[in-house]
Amino acid sequence: MLFFQKLVEQTEQERQYLLSAEVIQQALAGQVSVDLYVAFLQQAFHHVEHTIPLLMACGARISSEQEWLRDAIAEYIEEELGHQEWVLNDIQACGFDKEQARHSEPNFATEIMVSYAYDSIARISPLSFFGMVHVLEGTSIALADNAADTIRTKLGLPKKAFSYLTSHGALDIEHVKFFQGLMDRITDEQDQQMIVNAAKRFYRLYGDMFRTLDANHGLAPLSAEVEAL
Repeated sequence: MLFFQKLVEQTEQERQYLLSAEVIQQALAGQVSVDLYVAFLQQAFHHVEHTIPLLMACGARISSEQEWLRDAIAEYIEEELGHQEWVLNDIQACGFDKEQARHSEPNFATEIMVSYAYDSIARISPLSFFGMVHVLEGTSIALADNAADTIRTKLGLPKKAFSYLTSHGALDIEHVKFFQGLMDRITDEQDQQMIVNAAKRFYRLYGDMFRTLDANHGLAPLSAEVEAL
């Protein structure tokens, strides 16, 4: 069995922990409020803005024996540039102040997930980051494919309020294929176990982010004049 399939199978229990979060089940059923959706986007911004710095930190620590992984990280960086602005634009399209969101504080669960990402790259192995990639990309596909249209229809929000979710549906399908190819080239058992362990932790951490979402996001609504721009 190639490693990607092992990674999927060995983290299934943790994946179910994430997907069983009440807010995800509500999203899949189209039962979230605008405020809860905006709360999700606000926390998404607070981890997405770290994607490029984390990729750079990971690439800087990859050994010369795995130079092919550094090349892959360079591709990821090119693909991920500016995605945090997509999230902020979605917040504005929902009728809230994106600049206030930019300067807000992340929830504790979000901050812990980001902190662990930096910590695991520096303290354990740069390969730990690929555990986070596996979790975030796989989850975003599930949410994008199954939830975005349902939420949009139920809430009556404009299509431009879902650029982050809907773009990640098609985009991350290609990313997962690319990621699968990378993981299947990793044959060292220690490296494989590090990635599995990291994915298990990130499923838990990302699941906790969803479990602590609060519809009281604290962002100010835009005036009608600003929303119309």
